[in-house]
Amino acid sequence: MIDVDAVTVDRGGVRALDDVSLTVPDGEFLILAGANGAGKTTLVRTFNGLVTPDSGTVRVNGTPVEADLLAARRAVGMVFQHPRDQIVAATVAADVAFGPENLGLDREAIDERVDDALEAVGLSDRRDARVDELSGGQRQRLAIAGALAMRPSHLVLDEPFTGLDAAARRSVRSRLEALHDEGTSVVVVTHDPRSVRDLADRSVVLADGEIAAVEDDDRDIDRPILGDPE
Repeated sequence: MIDVDAVTVDRGGVRALDDVSLTVPDGEFLILAGANGAGKTTLVRTFNGLVTPDSGTVRVNGTPVEADLLAARRAVGMVFQHPRDQIVAATVAADVAFGPENLGLDREAIDERVDDALEAVGLSDRRDARVDELSGGQRQRLAIAGALAMRPSHLVLDEPFTGLDAAARRSVRSRLEALHDEGTSVVVVTHDPRSVRDLADRSVVLADGEIAAVEDDDRDIDRPILGDPE
């Protein structure tokens, strides 16, 4: 479980998050929606210590993030909006293997994770390709594969469908649905939730660094400060 308690973040004199509290239960599929600049990315980056709150506490599986940063980053897999921010190796397979290698897994287990992750995003045929040969959409899928290979209990994706063609969108969406069915928490950050709205258990809308509305899976609205996020 991810538990955000009264978190405030100031960035460059601007309040990016203002006293935000949010719980993501194990196994939930959550959409975090809102306009650009609403605070969505800042919020999810507190989940694994990429952003440190100025006040408030974030706990992952009951432990404050700052108390065990490694455990938080193992539990919360992050896929950034821009793939260049997380691709670290020269070839596709080496990049996906990077995370599992750092977990100290044996070669057989690493290769299994790489194969599964690449198949999930439709890049099995590019296993040996150089990253600089990939299209923008392929690099986005590679970034997702890198997170999947870590097999986190919570997977957070920031605008995961940006740059993907229709086939890639279907592949990624199908994988997210399967992960949710298997019990993984999935958090999708987006300004346009339509691509995964039918998969979600709940949608949370941010505006100006605050939670503006919450919508559960039967479409009842709690705190309807904003209209429909679409």
